[in-house]
Amino acid sequence: MRLTPRIVVHLIAINLIFFVGTQFSSQLSNDIMALHYIKNDKFIISQILTHMFMHGSVGHILFNMIALWMFGSTLVSVWGNNKFIFFYISCGVGAALVQLTAYYINIESVTSELLGYGLSTQDINKILGTGSYNTSLLDFVSERRLSSMYFDYNAVMVGASGAIYGVVVAFAFLFPNSKLMLLFPPIPIKAKYLVPLLILGDLFFGFTSASIGPIAHFAHIGGAITGFLIMWYWKNNQFNDRRWN
Repeated sequence: MRLTPRIVVHLIAINLIFFVGTQFSSQLSNDIMALHYIKNDKFIISQILTHMFMHGSVGHILFNMIALWMFGSTLVSVWGNNKFIFFYISCGVGAALVQLTAYYINIESVTSELLGYGLSTQDINKILGTGSYNTSLLDFVSERRLSSMYFDYNAVMVGASGAIYGVVVAFAFLFPNSKLMLLFPPIPIKAKYLVPLLILGDLFFGFTSASIGPIAHFAHIGGAITGFLIMWYWKNNQFNDRRWN
């Protein structure tokens, strides 16, 4: 029976410690360690790292830690501890940067429209801070866009999902013909087909209003892209054959 690599055990333990700790001071923990929009007063640069050890619910952390154990253990056995932790953290940071970029594009787009219609910066800041606005604005900007601007500005992003997406991409890169299975539909699908389908799903939900719950779909995409780029670089520079012990 193969033992779980120590680095994976440590990562799971850190996530569990963070999760238990946040149950006693959830608001303070979210303010300090969850990821906020870069122009929000609560944003701290360290949140780009700390957010990936925070989780919003038991189901959230359970799903991510099972995926980390399943796929991360295999990658550690191939790469060694140091190479894996570099990859994992890089994907988590990449996920945060892509999600922040998505927030920025959306908020600045709506802000530019509102300025064009004659609103002052003070009026826009009030919308960003409170979510309230004069209903006459709906003649020019849709309620969905105003709501999305408010949501993105005040969003609190937590979770290891971005890093996990990078790990899953790496697994598919190294073991493309391994068969994986979702809870629904419970059909075995080769990793090289399943992973692109997951990313396409996030793209669809990220660009539409059909998302199921407050999920940071662009963080998933960012983690996947970061993972793919690192794997592509390592492959073309023969890094895949080297362990970083």
